[in-house]
Amino acid sequence: MTDYAMVLQQDLFENLTTVESELSASTPPEAMFLFQQGLEYLQVAHAAAAVAAFSQCVARAPEFGEAHIFLALAHALTSNIYPAFDHLDLATQLLPDSFAAHFTLAQLNFKLRIPQKGYDAAREALRCATTLEQRALLTQLLKEERARERNGIARPWFHKPFRTPALVVAGSGLATALVALILHVR
Repeated sequence: MTDYAMVLQQDLFENLTTVESELSASTPPEAMFLFQQGLEYLQVAHAAAAVAAFSQCVARAPEFGEAHIFLALAHALTSNIYPAFDHLDLATQLLPDSFAAHFTLAQLNFKLRIPQKGYDAAREALRCATTLEQRALLTQLLKEERARERNGIARPWFHKPFRTPALVVAGSGLATALVALILHVR
């Protein structure tokens, strides 16, 4: 596991132990059992089994925000990105002060090269950060994203108008040069 995953998992487990009595009162016992089973599957790297367990858990307890976070992580590990986004969005609504939910959403957006949404989620994670470890984790994520932006290929922003004349001129110039080169070689 990466440092992110370890710190995030530790943060989620600490939050779970502090509110465990509250959760067990409001969450059906079978949902708690499935949640624990999903955690065990994640710890031994059986993401598909974890998806099944967490899915059954949230079906029995739809307001269980932590289960949605872990279900999103399991979906991301199995490359099911859209369900991961859906469950993280739901987790941020159910747990608006959850660092883990906002941080995971930011990290997923950055990994998929959706920087604006990633920065928005990172801002929310910063608002929710309560420990130095969380702030350091967020700082590291933002540094990595800025380095990726500096060193990466410029991505188009779809909220700015697209300028086709420059592309047509550049494209036709390249085509003309290729035709001239081919005719010259013959």
